[in-house]
Amino acid sequence: MKTLAERLKEASALLAPYAVPIAGTLGRTFPEPEDDTRFPFQRDRDRIIHTQSFRRLKGKTQVFVTGQGDHYRTRLTHTMEVAQISRDIARTLSLNEDLTECIALAHDLGHPPFGHAGEEALNTWMQESGGSFEHNHQSYKIVTLLEERTNQYPGLNLNREVLEGLLKHRTPHDRPKSMMDRGPSLEAQLVNIADEIAYTGHDCDDGLKAGLFTLENICSIPLAAHAYERIRDRGTSLRGSIIHILVSDLYGMSSKKLDRVRTLDAVYASAEPLIEFSEEMTRKLGALRQFLWDHMYLHPKVLEKSTSGKEVVGTLCRHLFSHPTAKVKELQKKTKGALEEAVKDYVSGMTDRFALAQAEELHLL
Repeated sequence: MKTLAERLKEASALLAPYAVPIAGTLGRTFPEPEDDTRFPFQRDRDRIIHTQSFRRLKGKTQVFVTGQGDHYRTRLTHTMEVAQISRDIARTLSLNEDLTECIALAHDLGHPPFGHAGEEALNTWMQESGGSFEHNHQSYKIVTLLEERTNQYPGLNLNREVLEGLLKHRTPHDRPKSMMDRGPSLEAQLVNIADEIAYTGHDCDDGLKAGLFTLENICSIPLAAHAYERIRDRGTSLRGSIIHILVSDLYGMSSKKLDRVRTLDAVYASAEPLIEFSEEMTRKLGALRQFLWDHMYLHPKVLEKSTSGKEVVGTLCRHLFSHPTAKVKELQKKTKGALEEAVKDYVSGMTDRFALAQAEELHLL
């Protein structure tokens, strides 16, 4: 069996010069002895997937769809799809797969119950006291403070490159306020893109299965029509074809931009994204995303469920602020923050089912 040092050397030789090194460069907030066999970011991955927050993703809505069933995406299955796409892209571009996987697995830990409707309700709740709620910052708080793995330090003590990746995470749904002065790593950039690729593909899939629109409807959009042409003879999925088209365009555009980059420092100093789609594909993707907004996210049956979820979250926040439970008080003591912040931390960690059960138990519904 090769030593850890030998394996690190071999793995490092496979990386492009602008990738984050296999062992990282920034280290952990609290120094720890290195593992005997695992690389630093492999340890971070294991810490993330063994958290309660990660397990709870299976009970959190991705998008409300009519006809709830076992085969629609949850936050957990979405996260796994993002991680799979992210690793494939990282490997193809000779970037750090382990770091990429960590960012992907942790990027949605902070999402509340009931999808983006729940996030809107929590943001409204926090704004009443001068604060805000953003799931990417909540993800950061979870791994740095709320989750516990030892009494030696708060949080998971992940490598700083993972933490930067979470703070830099952004999609069309997000409004991040980064705490970092420099630009994101390529690994963080590609997770942002993989997130959009994943939810575009699976939202088309879920929307069709739920009967929110037809294949004929969606094929009025050029990107979907192109994807359908690719699969007619092969009999594969529209989702898979859309992902293939998007990833292929991403490779072409990003390779051109990366040809001008020689070092990791140059990546951090770049004023523009280096992992992105071509302008033409960006326009085509925008048209497909608009179709999904109009026919899925704003569908009356979806909005009805979203409104219901938003009301549950808001009602729970108001009740728990007026009548804080032992768990809320414990969170406030742990975080040394305001009561409304503890309420936000508690409610945002709930699964859909637990939130509904709590509201019913407290006679709030």
